[in-house]
Amino acid sequence: MDRDEIETTLKAAFLQCEALLCPLNQQQKEILLEVFFEQNSLADGNPLDELTSMQREILLEFILKQERENLAWKSSLLNDWLNDRPSGAVQFIRDQYGLAWLNSIKPIHWQEYLQKLRLTREKLQVGDTIEVSNGLWEWIPADAADSCDWFPCEVIEVNESEDDSPPVSCRIRFQNGEEWQIQGIYQWNRPNWRFLT
Repeated sequence: MDRDEIETTLKAAFLQCEALLCPLNQQQKEILLEVFFEQNSLADGNPLDELTSMQREILLEFILKQERENLAWKSSLLNDWLNDRPSGAVQFIRDQYGLAWLNSIKPIHWQEYLQKLRLTREKLQVGDTIEVSNGLWEWIPADAADSCDWFPCEVIEVNESEDDSPPVSCRIRFQNGEEWQIQGIYQWNRPNWRFLT
């Protein structure tokens, strides 16, 4: 089935819901269509799989840098291409893969690789940007853990233990310049921090 056939089938299902007096609102319909097409595009494979590990790392760094600066990374590349400017470290995308490949990349594709990176890289290093939750300084009930507030900060020091066990504490700096020491970063405080995407 192509995209149009799938969309037609889903719309027929929406009409059946209405006929059974269980209509979906417009937002629900849009969510279902979006989720279905996202899952369908994942079934076709992740275009980033075609890159070498080095190319993938370079592209992910570029995407994250653009996101931090509130820039649309694809638009930045396309502007370079339209103005015949080199794209720096990500020039290989234009040279080797082209516009159709670039357009095939969806956020879920590069987020999948970022998630894999996070899972394989659990040790903190000086210079890492992480988020810490307000669970570090206030009590949050276990059933409300998903309502934590998260704050970006930078790791400025990692204190190793004397034996070969993992580091036990680190110092972080918030964007306002305030610094905090976090004890038990891999033990009891592990749920209170995460790598920033």
